[in-house]
Amino acid sequence: MRVRIVEDENRAEAEVVIYCNKQNEAIRQMGTLIHNVLEREQTIELCQNNTQYYIPLSKVLFFETAGYKVQAHTVDDIYETDKKLYQLEEILPGYFLRISKSTIVNVNCVYAVSRNITASSVVEFQGTYKQVYVSRRYFKMLKERLEEKRIRHE
Repeated sequence: MRVRIVEDENRAEAEVVIYCNKQNEAIRQMGTLIHNVLEREQTIELCQNNTQYYIPLSKVLFFETAGYKVQAHTVDDIYETDKKLYQLEEILPGYFLRISKSTIVNVNCVYAVSRNITASSVVEFQGTYKQVYVSRRYFKMLKERLEEKRIRHE
């Protein structure tokens, strides 16, 4: 049996495919193991009032710079991280996307995008007043990622 891992920077999300001439118990176990690893909720260590929290990434709406700090926003709270945005870009899963010089957004949490041709467009999230701006430079990439997500879930 061979194992290959191929990097493709054009893919928004990883896909695992097992090619075999016939399924056997070992193949089924590998599929189950991979599924369990992918389904496990990833968390990130964030700080609020000198307390460390381990927040599921799916709960983070966006990361943004505020002065010299990077904040993580959930529907109800704001946390801080000691990582820079470029470091977060390297470690976050594919459903996070930089949308401006100062913001990385969780594409799965985007509820609406209000387009503004002459300036930055507004990204809104369901269940909260919070919103962020997507710069013209990143707008096309965000729209493509949202379209990929829409097509996959139809």
